[in-house]
Amino acid sequence: MIRLLLAFLFTLTCPAAEHPELARVAAADDARVAAMLAPTRAKLDAVLSPELRYAHSNGQVDTKEALIASLTDGSALYSKYAYQERRFTFPAPGLALMAGRFDVKAVVKGNPAESTISYLAVWRLEEGRWKFLAWQSCKVPPAAK
Repeated sequence: MIRLLLAFLFTLTCPAAEHPELARVAAADDARVAAMLAPTRAKLDAVLSPELRYAHSNGQVDTKEALIASLTDGSALYSKYAYQERRFTFPAPGLALMAGRFDVKAVVKGNPAESTISYLAVWRLEEGRWKFLAWQSCKVPPAAK
């Protein structure tokens, strides 16, 4: 019982860089990005939570099934997904927040788009695996000249 309590306290107090789950959740996100760049239903299903809420930078909100459908039917084709910044925090046991910016290039419903995105994502430990639970993003306006 003491070990469990100490482990719990450690997860609440240690910096994200030292968190024991950091490598696992980062690897899960790497798998998610790879699945979005080369989508298959199996790869996406393995990393997305059944309760996914994915709010795109254009305001559209997808469920897990809607996101998988758009990625696998070719409606949304991502060709670039490059992080500028990706930070994790662990606010509670079994939860990880991921925030930062990335550069994206995609063709959505035949319309090419390229932008820098600011985002907040939520990861949840589900049955021993990190699953992508929520995403909220917005476009970063170009720097004023």
